[in-house]
Amino acid sequence: MPLSKSRQAFGLLVWLLVAFAAAAVGGFASASAGEFYRELVRPSWAPPGWVFGPVWSVLYALMGIAAWLVWRARGFAGAWSALTVFIAQLAANALWSWLFFVWRLGALGFGEILLLWALILATTILFWRISAVAGALLFAYLAWVSFASALNFALWRLNPGLLG
Repeated sequence: MPLSKSRQAFGLLVWLLVAFAAAAVGGFASASAGEFYRELVRPSWAPPGWVFGPVWSVLYALMGIAAWLVWRARGFAGAWSALTVFIAQLAANALWSWLFFVWRLGALGFGEILLLWALILATTILFWRISAVAGALLFAYLAWVSFASALNFALWRLNPGLLG
């Protein structure tokens, strides 16, 4: 049975809240990230600190919409594995900020961001199988985390004193 418009709208709100809850957990850890980022020796290709907030805001919105499309197509029970992997990658996403900005563990942050990348790829594939649009909405996220992985590695290697 098709979902009512109000149930679809409520579902969209819930999935956006789930995505932005992960953003809030990571954001809490990133409260002083701007100051810390300015202290780091950065490669010439590193973006300015102000870029991260807007990019991540768009990416979290796209994640929430993608999850909603999958949920709308199959429900939670019908898309259990895809949505579970989605939630796992959100947890990994939030954890990275703690590893890098709070605990300043560059090597562990790099290993964890590689795990995050693999979880995003798995989520993209699983979402694509249910909704090509939902899978496609995660391409920018996968690309950004690919870039962020390279940046994490470079920052870790350039700042052994600050990122152990």
